[in-house]
Amino acid sequence: MSTRFTRAGLAVLLLLGAGITAGTVPATADDAPSAEAPASAGLLSAMQRDLGLSKADAEERLAAEQRATALESKARRAAGTSFGGSWFDASSGTLTVGVTPGTSAAALREIRATGASVRTVAHSARELAATQARLDKLPAPAGVSSWHVDPEANTVVVNIVRADERDNDVQRFVARAREAGPVTVRRVATAPTTFAAGTVGGDPYYTGNVRCSIGFSVHGGFVTAGHCGQTGAGVRGWDGTYIGNFQGSSFPENDYAWVNVGSGWWTVPVVLGWGTVSDRLVRGSAEAPVGASVCRSGSTTHWHCGTVLAKNETVNYSQGAVRQMTKTSVCAEPGDSGGSFISGDQAQGVTSGGWGNCGSGGETWFQPVNEILNRYGLTLHTA
Repeated sequence: MSTRFTRAGLAVLLLLGAGITAGTVPATADDAPSAEAPASAGLLSAMQRDLGLSKADAEERLAAEQRATALESKARRAAGTSFGGSWFDASSGTLTVGVTPGTSAAALREIRATGASVRTVAHSARELAATQARLDKLPAPAGVSSWHVDPEANTVVVNIVRADERDNDVQRFVARAREAGPVTVRRVATAPTTFAAGTVGGDPYYTGNVRCSIGFSVHGGFVTAGHCGQTGAGVRGWDGTYIGNFQGSSFPENDYAWVNVGSGWWTVPVVLGWGTVSDRLVRGSAEAPVGASVCRSGSTTHWHCGTVLAKNETVNYSQGAVRQMTKTSVCAEPGDSGGSFISGDQAQGVTSGGWGNCGSGGETWFQPVNEILNRYGLTLHTA
C-alpha cells in the first residue's frame, strides 16, 4: 500500500468515520479528564523524542499532569481573591498555586489539602489580568511579538523581536506597558506568523487555495482556525469533495472558526496520529496547566509534542492582535493551522501560528477549544 493511500485512509477515519458510537458530553473548563492513563506506545515515543524523556519518565509525567489538571480548579476556588496563578512543575510533578500576602490560614490549609504546593507572590491573578487588559488597548507595532501573564514569574511578559528592540515605536510601547502594571520584557528571535499554506493534495481540508487542518469534531461539524477562511466560504475534504461551509469565523482579535459537515461526511471524536501514535479518542476538554505536556496533530508535520509555556497571551500577527492564546514549545509549519492540540485524551485547542519549524524548533500558539465551543454554542464530540 502506498504512503499516499495510507494517509488518505487515515484522513477518512477522522473525517468520514466508521460508525463509532459516541456519547455527548457538554464541554466546559471543568470537564474531568479520563481516569484511564492515555499512555499508548506511540504517545510515549513522541514524548520521548520531543521532550527528551525516558519511557518511565513520560508515563510518570502523564500521570502527574492528570492529577494536576484535576485539582487546579479546586485550588483556585480555595484561594479565592488571593489566587495568584498556578503552574505545573515537571521536576517535582506537582501543581504550584501562587497566593498573595495575607491569605488566611484556613485558605492555605484548604489549598494544600488538594495536594498543590503554595508560593507567596506579590500580585494576584486579577491584578495581572487587569495589567494585560490595559496592554490589549495599546496599538502594538510589528516589533512587539506578544504579551501574556506568567504566573510563575508573577508578571506580565512582553515579548519583543530582538532585531527591533531599538525601534522607536517598540520602545514607546514598552514604556507605556511598564506604566500599566508589573511588566517584564523578554526578547525573541522572530515575529509569529500563521500556519496556512497553498494547496497540497492528500491533506485534510481546503478552502480556496489554502490548506489547513481540522481541529476537533463537534456535533454538526468541526472547529478550526479563523484565518483559514471567512464565514460562508466553502470547504473541500482531502479527496476534493464538498464538506460544508464556514458557519462562523473570527480573525484577527480571535483565531477560531467552525465548519458544518454534510454531503455524506460526518464527525467522529478522533485526533489523527499519523502513524506516529495511534489515533487519539477525545474524551473531554479539561484544560492542562502551564508546564504540562501537550501534543499537536497537523496535516503538514503530523504529530509533535512539547509543553504549555503560557496562557492568555496576546499575539501580535501582521494582520492584527489575537487575544487569549496559549503558547507552547511544540513546533509547526504552514498547513498545520487549525489542527488539534491535545493533552492525553483532553482537547486543548486549535493551532493558530508561531515561529520556527519542525527541523530547527520553534513555538506555536493555539486558541483554546473551550472558548470556541462557548462562543458558538457548540458541543464537543467525545468518545
